[in-house]
Amino acid sequence: MLDVGKWPVFALLPPEELRLIRQACVFGSAANEALYVTVNDEVFALGTNCSGCLGLGDVQSTIEARRIDVLCGKKIVSLSYGTGPHVVIATADGEVYAWGHNGYSQLGNGTTNHGLTPALVSTNLLNKRVTEVACGSHHTIALTTDGEVYAWGYNNSGQVGSGSTANQPTPRRVSSCLQNKVVVNIACGQLCSMAVLDNGEVYGWGYNCNGQLGLGNNGNQQTPCRIAALQGITIVQVACGYAHTLAVTDEGLIYAWGANSYGQLGTGNKSNQAVPTLINMEKERMVEVAACHTSHTSAAKTQSGQVYMWGQCRVQAVAGPHLTHFSATDDVFACFATPAVTWRLLAVDGDDYLTVAQSLKREFDSPEISDLKFLVDGKYIHVHKALLKIRCEHFRDLLNETDEDSIEIHQFSYLVYRAFLEYLYTDTINLPPEDAIGLLDLATYYRETRLKRLCQETIKRGISEDNAITLLSAAVKYEARVRLHSQQTY
Repeated sequence: MLDVGKWPVFALLPPEELRLIRQACVFGSAANEALYVTVNDEVFALGTNCSGCLGLGDVQSTIEARRIDVLCGKKIVSLSYGTGPHVVIATADGEVYAWGHNGYSQLGNGTTNHGLTPALVSTNLLNKRVTEVACGSHHTIALTTDGEVYAWGYNNSGQVGSGSTANQPTPRRVSSCLQNKVVVNIACGQLCSMAVLDNGEVYGWGYNCNGQLGLGNNGNQQTPCRIAALQGITIVQVACGYAHTLAVTDEGLIYAWGANSYGQLGTGNKSNQAVPTLINMEKERMVEVAACHTSHTSAAKTQSGQVYMWGQCRVQAVAGPHLTHFSATDDVFACFATPAVTWRLLAVDGDDYLTVAQSLKREFDSPEISDLKFLVDGKYIHVHKALLKIRCEHFRDLLNETDEDSIEIHQFSYLVYRAFLEYLYTDTINLPPEDAIGLLDLATYYRETRLKRLCQETIKRGISEDNAITLLSAAVKYEARVRLHSQQTY
């Protein structure tokens, strides 16, 4: 469960106010500014208010949260900020609002006057619906429902993609190589921009002296350029640090490139990389990468919910992925980034609004109130006897015959057995197709018909050229085990 209390700027808010927060963002050069949205869709700000970045109509700092009236009820879907700082949001209606520092026209209103209150960014966007925004140090890019990218602001290195280095005072479509292509994800480094296409290709433009565009050279790019080294690799998400870039593939692999003086690429050394480099994540399937243009910190989350971090972590340089106890990549930035800002708009689930299903999911493998633990491959999994009895006939029989509070399992791996127990809490399985074979074996052994069907669907959906032989081999072994189990049963 995300806890905004991990960010010191929220420490002065009363507990009853903290409980109402549903979205939040911490930003600024000292992580001393914050915006948050309540369950009633009201928007508040507090902090030092540099350049009017709190949107309150003045430049007065405040330790008490003040409401931003113009944003209340707007339903924010995306938020990003620069180092000025300036703040940009996209609403559920597809509108873009911006405010704060504007010395380089990063607010997109055609002037260089700071914006003390949120103002609609309208030029060239009036008939567009924006779904995502991203800010570099002093520039902004926006993604529309049509897959178009618009950019404005500081352009000393070509980061607005216009073909020149003149600052861009109002939103302008980034065309060139992207003219007839559909973009699905955007990100900004300090002075560069990245875009992921619907076909998994990645394009970069802007500052490149650390190789953060992944093009194999260190020359700046004034228009989008495709990363040729990722040919044949399908990227689904990118994230940019100050001068490095992370990307996750549809197969759960991570590639990294750019600056590496703090080990932020995760390669095990501190050498910059001008081309995408595959990071060793010990065969874990990754689903999210995280970085922020204000820091040199990197993080990633696995399909099973584990969080890794590397790069500049407080005063240490961590050169390879390090497993944490966190459950969200956001926590890495709260506790270890400098400054300790949020890398994206936080979404906070409220304790008072959890459904039964959400409550059960939250308590899986949580030692606090569990009354039973399984020991598998030397690791414990914490569960609740009552739920296991309700959900599984095998456990009903087993637990009625024993009052042990610890049971050791030998015939299945930790990964498979944990996925099985998690299924009993969530009705879903969270495994790559190669491991779903083992869960299918378990489902057959325990006569869990629905689980068998879910495993079969996962395996079918996951078959690709790369893993077909592995899956076929595993399936042959699985059939042999099923026959052996059948003989034992009868």
